[in-house]
Amino acid sequence: MRFRLTDDQRALRDGVRGVLARCFGGEALRAALEGAGEGAAAGAPRLDREVWRTLGDLGFFALRVPEADGGVGLGLPEAVLAFEEAGRALLPGPLVATHLAAGAVPGAATGETVVAAVDGGLVEWLAQADVVRGDATGAVPLRSLDPLTPLHRLPARRSAPDPVAVLLTAAEQLGTAGRVCELAAQHARAREQFGRPIGAFQAVAHLCAGILVRTETARAAVYAAAVTTDPADIAAARLLADEAAVRGARDCLQVHGGMGFTWESEVHLHLKRAWVRTQRAGGVTESEELLAAALAPGAA
Repeated sequence: MRFRLTDDQRALRDGVRGVLARCFGGEALRAALEGAGEGAAAGAPRLDREVWRTLGDLGFFALRVPEADGGVGLGLPEAVLAFEEAGRALLPGPLVATHLAAGAVPGAATGETVVAAVDGGLVEWLAQADVVRGDATGAVPLRSLDPLTPLHRLPARRSAPDPVAVLLTAAEQLGTAGRVCELAAQHARAREQFGRPIGAFQAVAHLCAGILVRTETARAAVYAAAVTTDPADIAAARLLADEAAVRGARDCLQVHGGMGFTWESEVHLHLKRAWVRTQRAGGVTESEELLAAALAPGAA
């Protein structure tokens, strides 16, 4: 199956990328990191409300809200493109929770209200949220791998994840996978050793090729799931996107060598964010079980 974006979809993708580059580019990312501090306690990062309102003005949260209700009136494929760009930019905040609340929680669609959601045993951005959907009683701060994603842990709770939340999380993972693919290729072309770009060496070329293959495989699965909305397709897309993001970021670190682990590098931030996302919206296990049940409905 081939997917060709329409002119409007390409314009949406490019528009979101351009806005994010202006309001949360490299300098803003560094400023957010400096504000959080390496190894900061859970809840320390501050959400940039101006960026949040900019997203609201852009229609990011109201993309799937009907025009009759003041939304943009687009569909899930367009939301996937927007969330892919957010993942690529490492945009922090409870994006999925606020998007899902648009139309139900006053101010969520316009970015005036920040919404957090109870997701199994975790809540992202609990301390910064204006509204929390679900019971967060007993939540305690949890040290997060990602310095820009504060977490709270709840007593063990299990509930079926929202399929849209699963797919939008997969879209963010796809954004990370695409970005680390770019970073690996750029470094492989620019970094020289023994008078040659390191990308000319077979081991590095194989790493870059593997990142690209996993990214494009995940892209096809995520885009297809956005069209079919079938739960099994969404589960498969989530698994492929998680693998593309986590393995891609790890291989990108390998291409960068020791410098990839430095605090100034963007690469390790993508890996940390990808690890945190794997625990969101049911996690990998939930998608594995759903996909297994779809493939072998008669199995115990």
